Parts: sequence; C-alpha cells; structure tokens
Amino acid sequence: MGKTYERIDGRLRTFIEAQPLFFTATAPLSGDGTINLSPKGLTGSFAVLDELTVAYLDFAGSNAETIAHLRENRRITLMWCAFQGPPNIVRVHGHGEPVFRDDPRFTELLAHFPDIDPTPHGLRAIIVVTADLIRDTCGYAVPFMSYDDDRDLHAKRFTREDDASLDAYFGKKEHIATSIDGLPGLPLPLPPTPA
Repeated sequence: MGKTYERIDGRLRTFIEAQPLFFTATAPLSGDGTINLSPKGLTGSFAVLDELTVAYLDFAGSNAETIAHLRENRRITLMWCAFQGPPNIVRVHGHGEPVFRDDPRFTELLAHFPDIDPTPHGLRAIIVVTADLIRDTCGYAVPFMSYDDDRDLHAKRFTREDDASLDAYFGKKEHIATSIDGLPGLPLPLPPTPA
C-alpha cells in the first residue's frame, strides 16, 4: 500500500507539481499546544528546489501559526491528495524554516517561482522544507473533485496594500506577531520587499 522514497523525483515530483492544493501541518513542542493544519494553493506558489527540498510562498493572512511553529521547532509535514486521476496521497515529513524578506537568500529563492506575481498577495516569507521522510499511500478514500480555477479573492484583497498598510493590518490581528500558544510569529514591522 505505502512506499517510502529516497528523493522527490520522477513520477513523485510530477504528481506533487501537478496538484493545485496541498496541506501543511505543524505543532508547537508543548503537549497541550495547538496543532495547525492549513490548505495552500495559488498556481505557481510551490516549487521543488531539489530532490530533498521544496518551498512555497507564504502570503498575508489572518495568522502565522506555521511560521511560529517553524521558528520554535522546525517540524512540518506537507500533504498532497489526488482529487482527480489515480488515487494517491503523498506526504513529505521534514524540517522547515521561514525565509523572511530581509534574508540574503530571499531574492534567489523567489526566482524559483517565475509563474506567479507575489506582489498582490502580500508576500511575507518563503517557507523552505527539507524532507526527512517521503511516503505515499493509496488514497482510495479520497473523493473525486474537480479543480476549476484559483480564487482571485486573495489578490483582490491584498493588492491594495503596501508594506506600511500590511504592517497596520498585521498589527490589528491577534495571531500574527504571536501564535495562538504565545510563540513568536511573524517579525514586525515587515522588512521592505527586495528590489
């Protein structure tokens, strides 16, 4: 049923890159902390960097739980499901880090996402994940669902923001600078977007 892979390549890489949606799961070290599970989409916002490393763009939102958990302990699992075609579920268990806009690696990493303009989405960070365990399972119980298109609401909402107004927006949100469990989240104020 399930298989373990040494690297993200071939059929596995093709499957991952073809999915319009994936999920991230993180948790704090505290046993009574809040586990976070988030859907991620937007065509072009995910990239396979090499056979053991993937990355995705982290856009403006109402919280920063993934960033907070990664800053504390770096543990993360990514999951893709086949909602069309042959059944399949792929999980990448690994360690990740948020690369913020003032990090010297930011501009080079951003070049891996040529098919998306991050400007209208309030790009906060690039999440880089190194795989420790790569597995797939059958996905027999995952339903068939059709993908129609990306929603345009995120870009419509955040395209009118600049760094100053994004800082003000994030400052009003309870769980951006600090997670639900009180961990450090997104560093504010945001560093300027690299030129």
